[in-house]
Amino acid sequence: MIITYHKEGFVKVQQGDLVVAFNPISREIDPKATRFGADLCLVSLNNPSFNGCESVTFGNKDPFIINGPGEYEIDGIFVYGYQSEGAEGQINTIFTTEIDGIRICHLGALASTNLDPKVLEDIGVVDVLFVPVAGGPVLSPKDAAKFATSLEPKIIIPLMVDGKNGEESLKTFNKEIGGSAESRVDKLTIKRKDIEGKEDEVIIIQAS
Repeated sequence: MIITYHKEGFVKVQQGDLVVAFNPISREIDPKATRFGADLCLVSLNNPSFNGCESVTFGNKDPFIINGPGEYEIDGIFVYGYQSEGAEGQINTIFTTEIDGIRICHLGALASTNLDPKVLEDIGVVDVLFVPVAGGPVLSPKDAAKFATSLEPKIIIPLMVDGKNGEESLKTFNKEIGGSAESRVDKLTIKRKDIEGKEDEVIIIQAS
């Protein structure tokens, strides 16, 4: 599995020929937004910073779009969306899915950690967690760290840190995580065996 990060909440996950795009940035607000073809486009928030599925419609790929809570199955891939409170009071969808034996959770533009206990139960085991840490309209670095560790993921990837206060947010987030390893990569290539035994390991993927 190869994971790349493209600013805001925009993440690409590729396993073989399968390409999943989380929260692509619309070209209407960023004409230079990264463009590639995806099989699935998962949209957490109805906002141009998160719903640019046209950016991942390319070549022979016209993605299946999921833009709200529910349970979905597309070509053997199961996707679960959970309702939560997002930026500016909008509905935010937290997505979980499993690819190549690795359970992924993307918190989208989560603004409040006040979730229904049933949602937390349903999210379940998390191997790789994508969490917004910028503060402002989304979780503050401290709240993001507290919530992230409560889910007990093996790997934590902070998002929305490419702005002017990004480094400060990351510093606060990592301090609150406490004692976790931190590494920086241009992209993350992982297999199931690579994450065994890990706990709350912070990996920062440089935005491209």
